Parts: sequence; C-alpha cells; structure tokens
Amino acid sequence: MRWSPEQYLRFAEPRLRPALDLLARVGLAAPTRVCDLGCGAGNVTRLLVQRWPRADVVGIDDSAAMLERARHTLQGARWMRHDIARWHPDEPFDVIFSNAALHWLPNHEHLLPSLAARLAPGGVLAVQMPRNFDAPSHTAIADTVHAGPWAGRLATLLGPAPVAEPAAYFEMLRKHAAEIDIWETEYLQVLTGDDPVKEWTKGTWLKRFLDPLTPPEAAAFEAAYAERVRATYPPLPDGRTLFPFRRLFIVARRGD
Repeated sequence: MRWSPEQYLRFAEPRLRPALDLLARVGLAAPTRVCDLGCGAGNVTRLLVQRWPRADVVGIDDSAAMLERARHTLQGARWMRHDIARWHPDEPFDVIFSNAALHWLPNHEHLLPSLAARLAPGGVLAVQMPRNFDAPSHTAIADTVHAGPWAGRLATLLGPAPVAEPAAYFEMLRKHAAEIDIWETEYLQVLTGDDPVKEWTKGTWLKRFLDPLTPPEAAAFEAAYAERVRATYPPLPDGRTLFPFRRLFIVARRGD
C-alpha cells in the first residue's frame, strides 16, 4: 500500500488514545532497548521516547513516506525501513511495542510467538490491533466491492477478519510468556467533518481497495462506500458523528 501520512494523521488524537492505554500497562521502569514495530509517522514512537528517554528507541516500518515524516518530526529515536513481517533483530529487546500494525500481517499463530522469542528475559511484548472488522464501517467495504464493476478485481482482497478472538491469542502465547494480559475496549469516537467514517477508513483499511483502481473508479467506489456508511453513522444535529470502534490489547511478559 502507498501510505499517506496526512490522511492517516487526520484523526491523530483518537488513533493515539489506544497507544496511551496500552503503554500505561507496560510496567518496565528502565528498559534499555525499545522497538516501535510498525511505527508509521512516529507519533507513537514519541510516547516511547518520552516514557524512556535513556533507552535506545528504534522505529521500524516498511513505508518510506511514513518514515520520512517520522524523521522530520521526532529526534531521539533511530529509524529503520524493514518489512515488519520479516524483522529479525540481532539482539533481544526489552520492549516490543506495536500499535495498530500487526493486523496487516497474516499467520498470527507464528508471528506472535516469534515476537515474544525476541524479548530479553523479563521483556514485554505490547500489541494493540483493531478488532472492528465486523462493524458496518468495514462490512460496507465488502458490500461496495460486490455491488460494483470492480468486483472481479477487488474480491481477492476480501477475506476473513485478520484479528482473532482474545482467547486465541492467549493460546498462542501461553507457552512463551510468564504473564499475559489481554483485554478489549470499545471506544465511542466522536468525529467531525464531512463523511468522517469514510475519511477514517480511507487512511487505513479502505485504502487497499482504492489503490488498485483508476482515479475515476476510485472516486466512484469512495462515493458508493460513503453513501453506505453515512446511512449507518448519521451525523448528530450538531454535525458530530459517533463511531464505535473496538480494539484488542495484549501485554505479554517473558520470564526472567
């Protein structure tokens, strides 16, 4: 995908809230090596630098555009362009923090234990992933795919929800961690602007369906999708739109 930092960061504040909630549950006082895996534009990496200013904080992402934005907005961290699915560090990390990134990757039953194995003794794997794929904001994408002339090209991008039930992640990690804390939170996000739910997903999940289309097709797809989600998430009389969004959190500590 061709990531757009500007589109993604249009809703920077509600996107940052889950990262803050996840970070609050990481109990390490003074880790030496910290990784922000799937760091994007570095807005979450900033939180890690502020929390642990003496740590070696590394932001890893495979988007050149996102990393370029991160380099220009944050000092105090190192940046590496790397496919996060194939990331194999030479040394273990005390904290591997991944906010809203791992749902883009398959094979979580192998990925999560692999990340836990890259922790130093006593280290913490902290992961947040959206689990909103059965909500109308996301099912409307599939409906728009099937209803349009692009169905033959885009149907292969559809599939089962990429994030499993919470208990599945406990099973994945129980042999690899001394302590596991897993929970879900549904945020009632209050958005502003025209078609804000469409604009929200345009910065993430919707984008993978727009990228393969020609500009006129993408505009038609976006308009058809906007009409669907506008009916499900109508604006309040004051113009604001309520957008419930569920997220999954995992904090797993490796044994000493």
